[in-house]
Amino acid sequence: MIELDQLSKTYTQKDGTQVKAVDTVSLKVAEGEICVFLGPSGCGKTTTLKMINRLIRPTSGRVLLNGEDTTGIDEVSLRRHIGYVIQQTGLFPNMTIEENITIVPRLLGWDNKRCRERAAELMAMVALDPAKFLKRYPRELSGGQQQRIGVIRALAADAPVLLMDEPFGAVDPINREAIQNEFFQMQRQLKKTVIMVSHDIDEAIKLGDQVAIFRAGKLVQFDHPDALLARPKDEFVGAFVGQDHTLKRLLLVRAGEAATTPPTARPDVSCDQALSLMDNEDSRYLTITDTDNRAVGYLTRRDVRGAAGGAEAKVRPFTMNAAPDENLRVVLSKMYKHSTSWMPVIDNDGSYVGEVTQDSIASYLSSGRSRGMALPA
Repeated sequence: MIELDQLSKTYTQKDGTQVKAVDTVSLKVAEGEICVFLGPSGCGKTTTLKMINRLIRPTSGRVLLNGEDTTGIDEVSLRRHIGYVIQQTGLFPNMTIEENITIVPRLLGWDNKRCRERAAELMAMVALDPAKFLKRYPRELSGGQQQRIGVIRALAADAPVLLMDEPFGAVDPINREAIQNEFFQMQRQLKKTVIMVSHDIDEAIKLGDQVAIFRAGKLVQFDHPDALLARPKDEFVGAFVGQDHTLKRLLLVRAGEAATTPPTARPDVSCDQALSLMDNEDSRYLTITDTDNRAVGYLTRRDVRGAAGGAEAKVRPFTMNAAPDENLRVVLSKMYKHSTSWMPVIDNDGSYVGEVTQDSIASYLSSGRSRGMALPA
């Protein structure tokens, strides 16, 4: 959807010296994904963002939308088809909320009925009652409510691309988390392609499908958030993502990705066979599955040690489990809450996927593997 090709911006200072604010940045953002530009103040991330809709003209390089060089697109037309959100919301104080939301749709020739319906639809998405708020003015709303309006105004004309410059930075922490969650759900529903500037690593890994880290105008690393945390490219990136970057990964790795698949047994296993399987794996328990690989329960060493005959009557039902798409932070929380070191991973139809243990989680996080990537050579 969006490609930056060797994009650069050079400024000439009063003394004639030239400063490269952005230095040959190249990256691609796929349709429907969120890319977060991250880095310290003055690193070039906002300048890069503004070159996409030509609020700042590039010195060299290209911006392509769906393969089309935007240089040949009229600036006004380009900006009407790219939503733009800034930290200060930019709402017009003399306009009602409805008028603010529908500025671009009205410029595009939408009729009043369609504008009202679109405004009401978007207000509902951010949990603001249209009947209560549409006729109000920005001064009558809280800061968090105004920021919500700033976000949905950029979506009003149904533009496929959304640019966001630290959109939640001025909102208090409680409202910021709520707005982030609302925005994430809305983006996943609407499938917009989003580029967002942020200085907050936690926000970047929470919202981003890809994260681009900038330093002194250069793109230092462009990766999936989990790959970024698992393998920072250099000391600068490592320092920026924080010393707790391994713990941050708990939110990004799913139970199904960190699960191991130890041997299992059928319900008709004998006590001797069950004990032998546990001995071979040096395990204190054995998962029991049926012929369709559905999780039945488990046996412990104590259940079968010294017992004869079949073990079916001794199988214990699982009292808790992890879903494959649950993140490891949730899984670990369950383990600590129930004072256990392991948990089966079971999907929605009851099929056994594997198990996660405290040791397997630690092993995964330290292995260098990350989402969708194998262990590096």
